[in-house]
Parts: sequence; C-alpha cells; structure tokens
Amino acid sequence: MSSFLIEGGHRLKGDITPQGAKNEALQVICATLLTTEPVRLRHIPDILDVNNLILTLEAMGVEVTRHEGGDCTFCAAHVDEHYLQSEDFLHRCTMLRGSVLLLGPLTARFGHAVMAKPGGDKIGRRRLDTHFYGLQKLGATFALDDEAGVYTIEAQQLKGAYMLLDEASITGTANIIMAAVLAKGTTTIYNAACEPYIQQLCHMLCRMGAKISGIASNLLTIEGVEALHGAEHTILPDMIEIGSFIGMGAMVGDGLTIHHAGTEHLGIIPESFRRLGITVEEQGDDLFIPRHEHYEIDSFIDGSFMTLADAPWPGLTPDLLSILLVVATQARGSVLFHQKMFESRLFFVDKLIDMGAQVILCDPHRAVVVGHDHHVRLRARRMSSPDIRAGIALLIAALSAEGTSRIDNVEQIDRGYENIEHRLNLLGARITRQA
Repeated sequence: MSSFLIEGGHRLKGDITPQGAKNEALQVICATLLTTEPVRLRHIPDILDVNNLILTLEAMGVEVTRHEGGDCTFCAAHVDEHYLQSEDFLHRCTMLRGSVLLLGPLTARFGHAVMAKPGGDKIGRRRLDTHFYGLQKLGATFALDDEAGVYTIEAQQLKGAYMLLDEASITGTANIIMAAVLAKGTTTIYNAACEPYIQQLCHMLCRMGAKISGIASNLLTIEGVEALHGAEHTILPDMIEIGSFIGMGAMVGDGLTIHHAGTEHLGIIPESFRRLGITVEEQGDDLFIPRHEHYEIDSFIDGSFMTLADAPWPGLTPDLLSILLVVATQARGSVLFHQKMFESRLFFVDKLIDMGAQVILCDPHRAVVVGHDHHVRLRARRMSSPDIRAGIALLIAALSAEGTSRIDNVEQIDRGYENIEHRLNLLGARITRQA
C-alpha cells in the first residue's frame, strides 16, 4: 500500500482544471459494448477505477485505441463471449464496483450475462435490487449462486415495459437505459435518476441511434431500436473533484481558480458551500475561491440550525458530504450533516476527532460539527483512507493541519482522483508519496 506524507499549513494558489467525471466515464465506457462500430470518448480520467474497467473490456476482446490526453476509441466488434464465463472475468468484477454497469449492455447485446458481486467502497449496503428489477421488467431472468457470489442473467428477447423504480439509483437507471435501447417496443422508466451523467449517457446513446425522450427528468421514455452505430462523446468535468477543490480553496486556499468547471451542470453544489459561508464566484465557466480568513455557517430563514443532507439529483450528492464536513470544522458556527444513503460513510469522523475537530457522531447517519473558526488548528495524525471520498476529505484536513500527517492506503484516493499529489503540489502543497 502507498502512503501520502502531507506537510500541513501551506497555502494553495493558482489554477487547476478538473478531470473528466469518473461516474460518467464508467457508464459511457460500458455503453460502447452496445455496438460493433467504433465509439470515441474524450476527457477520460486517468484514475484506477476507470483504467481497470478499460483493462477488463480489453480482456473481453474490445479493441481500445489510445490517443492523447484521455482520448480513446473503443470497438466491441469481437467480444469473446467465452471469456465472460471465465474465472478471470469474475475476479475482475469483484475488484471494481463499476463492473455492475456491464449487466445492461451484455444482456441487451448477447442475451445473457454472468457477474460476480462487484467490489467498491465499503460505505454500507449498496444493494443491486433496482438493476435486477429493471432487467426483469424487460423480460430477463436472473439467478444468484450465493455461495459463489455470482449472478446469472438470461434474456432471449428484451421487451419494452413500464416500470416505477423503488429508488432513483444512478447505476441502476444507467443499466436499464442501456438494456432498453435495444429492447423491442417502448420502455417507460419512472423515478429514474436524472443526474448530469445520466443525461450525458442518454445524449451519447441518442447520437448512436437510440430514441430517448424525457432526458433530464425522472420520467424517461425509450423506443427500442434494432442496432446502434458509432459516435463521439466528450465527458463532463467531475463535479465531485470540483467540490473537493472548492473545499481546499476554502480551508487552505490563497486564491484558487477552477478552470472549465462546467458550472451549468453543478446544480446545488456551489450553494451548499455558500451555506457554510464559503465565497464561490462564478466567472463564466470558471470558479474562483478567494482566501478565507473566516467563514460563518448560515442558518435557515427562521433562524433554525443549519442542516446539510444528501438527496437524489437535483439534491446534494452524497459524495460531497465528507468534504463539506471537513470544511465545517474550521467554520464559525455549527451544522448538522445527515447522510441518508449510506450508513457507514460518516465513520471516518473519528480520525477528524483525533485531529482535534469538534464532531459529535449522533448515529451512523448524522454528525454535528462545531467549527473552530480557525482559533484552533487541526493536529497532524497518521490515518488510513477507508474509501475514495473520506480519503480526499482526510487529505484536505491534513493540508490544513499543524505538522506532518500520514495517510495510508491512498490507492483508495487514486481510484477517483487523477495524479492528485502532483496537481496539488503545483499549487503549493507539500505532499510526498511513499510506496
């Protein structure tokens, strides 16, 4: 395992450009399996999860041509269906949460799929019911070998259907969309996820010949087509990385500009930071975070206690609550964080408490932060990254801390952030990677 040594107290100043969106990349890369023609994707992030998915597709027989700067062409004309039954393929699935996004494309194109229980962050229950419910409504059957942890999906001919999802699952919606575009007849998905990355997937599929209406809403209508063709697509900037940079700019910035932030796609994210007293200036498609000597947590209009909670889009993404929580530790005032979706995601706060933060973990879903208002600096500590988002939150805390911190298991951070120590060091951070 690799580690970061972070010398705290150094201000970040300058310009930074966000990587391509991890969650969108995982979806659109899997969607290239829906056609035998080449599909060219630009702005692919060079991160562990995405690279492992690309390697998995290559092992399946997909021809991947790498151009410069996150630009790749995928051609799935000769997928090895026998490999999809192999131990090697199943093992790869267990190492990557994004492997679940292969279910829809493989079932739609080949009529069957075998999948091991996917890996990913250990942040609580991450059930797959929505994925299987949607595929079942389209006519597929599935079986689970619980002892082996392997799912088998079969479908002679997918047929369009009406479905009301029990949760607005992002990856579940993506899988259903990718299966439905090649199903016979019309599919209606109600309570569909409508995040920008789902919108991007739909737009790319439409360029490939799919017929999808209701994009950007939670009611999608898909008319199945016989086949899809090649297309080109550019991935959006990663909104979670942008939120991470806003947090860094607030806590340790000396004037930080985030270039090409895709501001029209950020939704409530900038306003959520403003609720903590952070100044976020929109300058065209850029964001500027000035230096903050102090920032004060807002209250609701009736004067009641500020609460920040995650919710399906256009609500606040759960991936940013960890970053917002760390930023609040140096604010003036108090705030309640309510993490509704995952019951283990707030457990990393014990590390912040060890650093001197005033955090009360009420239960697995709620934490109250009483800000120090910069009167007391966090103290350097040795920590381990439990998941991607907690890992970057601990990195932000370490950047602001007094002394040198060590974060172990930084491969978790590498799964979602491209070459992060080098990019931050260019802004003035002092981060060293140790093997």
